[in-house]
Amino acid sequence: MTVHLTKEIETLKKNILALSAAVEESVHKAVKAIDEKDGDLAREVIDNDGLIDQTEVDIEEECLKLLALHQPVAIDLRFIVAVLKINSDLERIGDLAVNLAERALYLYMHPPVDLPFDFRAMAKKAQSMLKSSLDALVNMDEKLAARVIAEDDAVDAMNLEMYIKVQGAIKKDIDGLDRYIHFLSASRHLERIADHATNIAEDVIYMINGEIVRHKAEDFEKLG
Repeated sequence: MTVHLTKEIETLKKNILALSAAVEESVHKAVKAIDEKDGDLAREVIDNDGLIDQTEVDIEEECLKLLALHQPVAIDLRFIVAVLKINSDLERIGDLAVNLAERALYLYMHPPVDLPFDFRAMAKKAQSMLKSSLDALVNMDEKLAARVIAEDDAVDAMNLEMYIKVQGAIKKDIDGLDRYIHFLSASRHLERIADHATNIAEDVIYMINGEIVRHKAEDFEKLG
């Protein structure tokens, strides 16, 4: 690997880690906005989305330039390909944070309802998966990435449980229909964030050893 390519890969690594931090912060703020009915915090997440989108575009262009100019091989090629995919997942997580913030704005402007499920527990689980997947990226930690993959089914189960409980709550409180639907939508967004965290963990494993582990979640259950 040339010295020039080494420097550009280091710059790419710093940029993807910076995007990771920004996206993780957006998710944290969006969840907090829902939990605390904080309209200002929700608007902050929405306003910051343009910067995340532009960073994603810049990183993609950087990756394509490296592929075209240096024609990397082996671990360098795997790293760039993985960053391209992680970059896309991070942008989608940023969009989902905006969706959560929009739910927060609606709930901020309407009276509260009694939730039949533990929204905080699901939010905590999804955020933990995201943090662990990004920690695995920072530290190139294959075992931590595998644990993230093994945890995905738990968030799926939480989302299903919330859907069932919301159905029951709507039957008892039809006037709260719209607010319950917004919470259900937030639950779905959290489930999708967990899915993207799983994608990132899979790409970290590919980055480390070249193994494609999609569709092999059952292999990681023992590590969950």
